[in-house]
Amino acid sequence: MSEVFSKVNKSRRNLVIAVAAVPGAITGAAVVAPFVATLAPSERAKAAGAPVTVDVANIKPGEKLTVEWRGKVVWVMRRTPEQVAAMAAIPASQLTDAESKKSDQPGYVNAKTRSISPELMVMEGVCTHLGCSPTSKLTPGELGNDWPGGFYCPCHGSKFDVAGRVFTGSPAPKNLVVPPHMFAGTSLTIGVGQDGKEA
Repeated sequence: MSEVFSKVNKSRRNLVIAVAAVPGAITGAAVVAPFVATLAPSERAKAAGAPVTVDVANIKPGEKLTVEWRGKVVWVMRRTPEQVAAMAAIPASQLTDAESKKSDQPGYVNAKTRSISPELMVMEGVCTHLGCSPTSKLTPGELGNDWPGGFYCPCHGSKFDVAGRVFTGSPAPKNLVVPPHMFAGTSLTIGVGQDGKEA
């Protein structure tokens, strides 16, 4: 009798476990699925990380546009011939990283002008010291007789030329960041490299 009772109990127990497990698994899947779906990036997040396209045809010499890419301020500026000449005349000894060897920029930009073409500058307007936003001080002499024009961070006094190269004696350890970008005619796309791949 005890053997029969034991067999009946095991069969019942297995049946009860199976009956309880199936709805439990379905309920668990129903609870977990929406949670997993929330881990996917939202449309807003996808848009924030998407490349940004700007028409540079109407940017006048000396004019600077500000756009947002991945939550960062990016400057697009058409440098004047005078600014390009002043930038080229700065002695390497006055710059922390004159050749931009320690700074963040794509390999396809010119190390000295930090751009694909000398007149068009594309860089993040975020100081590499503590993330403040530098202000434009583009007029030569604006920050002293030897000032060639560039950008000044009001938070801690870092100074950058119009290529975003940091002057020696500034707290910023690196030049301003040049994001990946490409030109197609008069269109500039930030967030895509010259190979056309999203960065």
